Amino acid sequence: MNLFDTHAHIGLINEDAIEQLIIVQEAKQENVVGIVSISNNLRDFFQIYNNLKTENHIYHSIGVSPSEVSNPGRDWELQIEEGTKMERVVSVGEIGLDYYHKFGDRDSQIELFIRQLELAQKLDFPVIIHNREAGTDVLDILREELPPKGGILHCYSEDYEYATKALELNLFISFAGNVTYRNARNLHETARKMPLERMLIETESPFMVPSAHRGKRNRPSYLIETARFIANLRNIPLEELTETLYHNSLNFFGIPG
Repeated sequence: MNLFDTHAHIGLINEDAIEQLIIVQEAKQENVVGIVSISNNLRDFFQIYNNLKTENHIYHSIGVSPSEVSNPGRDWELQIEEGTKMERVVSVGEIGLDYYHKFGDRDSQIELFIRQLELAQKLDFPVIIHNREAGTDVLDILREELPPKGGILHCYSEDYEYATKALELNLFISFAGNVTYRNARNLHETARKMPLERMLIETESPFMVPSAHRGKRNRPSYLIETARFIANLRNIPLEELTETLYHNSLNFFGIPG
């Protein structure tokens, strides 16, 4: 069985470089043979990339999240361009909109989002998309600006109706540990009904820990719990689900099998 964690904030699980190596090796022992490391800002991206540069099963995404809209960094567009030239950098992100936390103002968030979508198109990279209480604006912008390589709606939190609209675009939907929560009925419906060939899973570590580990900080090694829950929802063998999701991940990120 092979599992692929499409979204983990390894630097937020632990800041220590040695501990980060332990975390990703621990996950590998639990069949998580690929992880996309996500950083909210460019400073953390370069630091974590350096910490994990010897780990060939760790891939990276580079971008400026909406939390950094007030201070995206000096020459941030140039930094992203340079970062995408580095080995095992597979996407631009996470980028998007977050109206829940009210980072900066909406216009500034939208401008940052669109500029990075345009940059991803120029660089011919897919994108990883953050959406919190901004679903209408996110989808409207993606209809106009989604790069040809497509994108992932990560840590999906909308309902099935929204998913049907999103899947009209070149988008994948990635489920995190919150799909395992008893009251997450909208997520259950979406995970059960949506096309399996457009589904991915992630941990969103250290957040969104699956129910089986509630009270702990999430880790890539817990990914199996999300896979198991979705397999039960869809009434298919776990091995069938994980094989499909693994190949979906490789195909989306352009990683050789």
